[in-house]
Amino acid sequence: MRRERRPDFDAYAGDLFGEMMLADTAPAAAPPARKPLSRFVPGLAIAAIASAAAAWLSQNYGVPVILAGLLLGLALNFAAGDARTHDGLDWISRHGLRAGIVLLGCQVTAMQVAEMGLVPFAGLALVMAAAIIAAMLAARATGQSPAVGLLGGGATAICGASAALALYGVIGRERVDQAQFTLTLVILAAASAIALVTYPMLAGALKFNDAQAGFLTGAAIHDVAQAIGAGFAVSDPAGAQATVVKLTRVALLAPLVALAALWIARAQPLAARVGQPRIPVLPGFILAFLALVGVNSLVTLPPALAAHALTASKTLLLLAVTATAMRTRTDLLLDLGWRAVMPVLAATIASLTVALGFAWWAL
Repeated sequence: MRRERRPDFDAYAGDLFGEMMLADTAPAAAPPARKPLSRFVPGLAIAAIASAAAAWLSQNYGVPVILAGLLLGLALNFAAGDARTHDGLDWISRHGLRAGIVLLGCQVTAMQVAEMGLVPFAGLALVMAAAIIAAMLAARATGQSPAVGLLGGGATAICGASAALALYGVIGRERVDQAQFTLTLVILAAASAIALVTYPMLAGALKFNDAQAGFLTGAAIHDVAQAIGAGFAVSDPAGAQATVVKLTRVALLAPLVALAALWIARAQPLAARVGQPRIPVLPGFILAFLALVGVNSLVTLPPALAAHALTASKTLLLLAVTATAMRTRTDLLLDLGWRAVMPVLAATIASLTVALGFAWWAL
């Protein structure tokens, strides 16, 4: 009797045999080719050119350098349409900002914080808390996420663009898109520029003494250079007081970022990755910032070194801000509307109001 062949065996036997042969004879997977470092050059070059133009505008026309970098970056964002610029722009916007924040540690010591005194420190804490609470309430009232309020309020409470960059590192693009982040930077820079001009005049109109004027400008103006500059626009003693108050705010950057990472993970959690919960940790660049503050507190750095570190920090932050603006789609920026402005606006008004009240009644 002729034995029938099973069609299912005939259909799969060849495939199984072929797969076994391919598995035995397949060459080992080649290691991934290393990408050349030259891929960073186009993006870094265009960011450097735009940043140099922003610095020139600031030096010759008095435009705040961060605001100039933002606006030039947005104007040149068509260049990011070329994929060859992406690696360089993304690298400097991420790693440049972290290195710039770390170098700010050379400007702060624990002694400066202690020198401020308990009463002004309490007032500063009130100003910072008011800014964050006002921004969170404004975000909630306008239907925005808690992350947007935390970004605007925290940046206003500490040191403007630098704090916004640090907070964005722990908040993440999953919670706040890049268009919202860029608009936050623009509003922060504009508000700080307006404050630089108006707050010294306001202190003069209210007949504040040097301690009051220095506290007002140091506690209520976002940008470091503009806060200190506004203090010195009143008088040298007011400038010295503004410097201590403002640098104390900068020193509080690390604790704020740590608390923000813990809070946002609970208030607006992200989906777990690879079956593991997302655990917020203090970023390495904030730890490095704290370490540099500790070194600067224990060892007196040469003035020339501190000055070069400040210049390098400003340069890296300017490059990071410019690159971030270049990678932002302006159509998404325009779609955000007036609601996106409200957290920073509310935080600015709250910080000014509380700083004025505290300077008037307590100093």
